[in-house]
Amino acid sequence: MLRLPFVLLANLLIGLRLLLGLPFRLMAVRQRPAWVRFRLSGNLPYRPRPGPRFRLGGPPVEPATVTSLEDFGRALRLLAADPKLEGILLEVEDLSLADARREALLGLITDFQAAGKRVVSWSVMVDTSAYPVLGTADEVLLAPMGRVDLVGFAAEATVLGEAFGRVGIHAHFARRGDYKTAPELFTDGTVSDVQRQTLETFLDERYAVLVDALSRDRGRTPEEARALIDAGPYSAKRALEAGLVDGLVHEADLRAHLGLEVKKDEEAPVPTFAAYLATQAFPPVRWRKLRRKPRLAVVDVAGIIIPGSGGAGRFAAADTVVKALRQAARDPRAKAVVLAVSSPGGSALASEQVLEAVKRVAKQKPVIAYVDQVCASGGYMAAIGAKEIWSAPHAVVGSIGIFQGKFEYGDLLEKLGVRHTTVTRGENAAFGSGSRGFTPHERAALEREVEEGYQTFLELVAQARGRTKEEIHQLAEGRVYSGLRAKDVGLVDRIGGFEEVCRHAMDEARVTSEDFELHRYARATRSRLSLLKLLAAAAHPTSYAFCPTAWSLEGFGTPGAID
Repeated sequence: MLRLPFVLLANLLIGLRLLLGLPFRLMAVRQRPAWVRFRLSGNLPYRPRPGPRFRLGGPPVEPATVTSLEDFGRALRLLAADPKLEGILLEVEDLSLADARREALLGLITDFQAAGKRVVSWSVMVDTSAYPVLGTADEVLLAPMGRVDLVGFAAEATVLGEAFGRVGIHAHFARRGDYKTAPELFTDGTVSDVQRQTLETFLDERYAVLVDALSRDRGRTPEEARALIDAGPYSAKRALEAGLVDGLVHEADLRAHLGLEVKKDEEAPVPTFAAYLATQAFPPVRWRKLRRKPRLAVVDVAGIIIPGSGGAGRFAAADTVVKALRQAARDPRAKAVVLAVSSPGGSALASEQVLEAVKRVAKQKPVIAYVDQVCASGGYMAAIGAKEIWSAPHAVVGSIGIFQGKFEYGDLLEKLGVRHTTVTRGENAAFGSGSRGFTPHERAALEREVEEGYQTFLELVAQARGRTKEEIHQLAEGRVYSGLRAKDVGLVDRIGGFEEVCRHAMDEARVTSEDFELHRYARATRSRLSLLKLLAAAAHPTSYAFCPTAWSLEGFGTPGAID
């Protein structure tokens, strides 16, 4: 009941503001724009990111900038219902989206076009990743000085073994699984065939998607689409000649190109969505409701999984994740939980700790795991505690395997003139010493522990997926899959987008409301990735990890929170 007066007061203020602005909106109704401009830039989040209520200082935000996929979709649905609106202008600038978010964005644009509205896109420069967004429009425009850097996808695999050896550092690891290539970053002097084959598989899938998009949007055969990619990059003139764009237009001339009135000596831009709302007599209003919206909890497992607390951005500290899961479980408003996994794995101890916490929450309320970039090794272990695992089509999933070892820097100490003597009591007392490698007795202990850890991993996955250990072993040994292939072999349950997962989680909780609130628990702030922390995480006594740091795959992205 304490909420009632505050809700009434908030709605009174909203209504008053709406009423006071009505005369001005009525006068502007006749000037309702036929075209609305949106600016697509950066890595758009699924939902609006929380920010300060009052912005002090800093560069101004371009009014047409889209701040989230959710807000963009809501705007497009409103515009699609307006019979007087002809279409939208999309300005694509430095757009950098993971595959899953790009597919979600393309879906929103396609739905808008299906309502009979036109989409015109314009850019100064786009790359291979952003071109499908530009090219999906009914008319594609480019600045006369612009470029289309359509060249396909490239991947580079890195190994540091020889470089480490030159400075006196030697990596000693044992692994289970021929496809568990994470230690190769530190141990090998050349890229293995397995690394190459894995990269080629992912490149083939992404390249096929690009060819299909070009064929569909530009009306070409697959052979012609591949030829277009091979002939890139393109200047504006060559892009026009090749049919990648439909016209060359300066930004100042976009208004005239769309047929909008242009006053003499005035460079007025195409109206923004905010300007459009100002011409509606009764714009959509979000009234405050007496009853709070049902809440969907989102818990991130983002970055390399490490033991302990703290950690930020590119590290998922187990204690921090467990604390967030407990908060979500205790919150009576949170009807379901989405475990947003974007992790290559990490410490076995920390990964199993997170898994157990996920299982406990899943006994109380529905938990759905979702991955839009990477859910590998220890990250996958965390996900199997959920009721279902959802994946984006081209996310990295799997890498069920284990490695363990240490770095020996005795030669480096010698080169620096540091003399080091190790005195032990016990055959394995210096097991973790970095001043020397493993003795045969220590190596046997290492192999035994790695084998035991691998069998534990297989057992946990087999139990979660309703399979036998032998069946999981055939899919494991460090193999990585795209989301689509992981679905085919039974490592994930469904392919979909973030919003689909959220709605499904609420359905599982028997909450039918489409209007629900997302709430993140104990989300960490970002921090820089240091080589020291990376090596420490990789060399933890036992590690379940897939190592994307050994890959350089254009558009692959850095594992981070799914927002």
